[in-house]
Amino acid sequence: MPFWLSKTLEEMTTDEWEQLCDGCGKCCLNKIIDDETDKLYYTNVACKLLSDKDCRCSHYSQRFELVPQCTAVTPQNIASLDWLPDSCAYRRLYLGRSLPSWHPLLTGNKKQMHKMGMSVKGKIVSETRVRELEDYIVIWPLQDID
Repeated sequence: MPFWLSKTLEEMTTDEWEQLCDGCGKCCLNKIIDDETDKLYYTNVACKLLSDKDCRCSHYSQRFELVPQCTAVTPQNIASLDWLPDSCAYRRLYLGRSLPSWHPLLTGNKKQMHKMGMSVKGKIVSETRVRELEDYIVIWPLQDID
């Protein structure tokens, strides 16, 4: 039985936890919270470390030093990270859902995820090129399909 079906999030090893990440890059998008309504908005503006070609952090092991506001997703904080999209494997499993059919653990690679449009590949602009985040609000990161 696959580890994500036989273990709780807290029981997973660090390696298993890392494998759960589908590598979509949506968590690396800049988000805006409306001060008046507390509504969360996604933008297509990505962290300066995120690669548009492969949706990977260019300095993953140093990300917290290079981007102090970067947040580690852990079994201990997953409940409070309500800004993660519903398509996120960590969020799905935390909420009692299964991995989506396009997840790399099920397909063996990221091709299906990209083909289904579930990643940021080809959709983002680096935060180093943006002045006003409000000009880049998008809804596609909220898409969640199985």
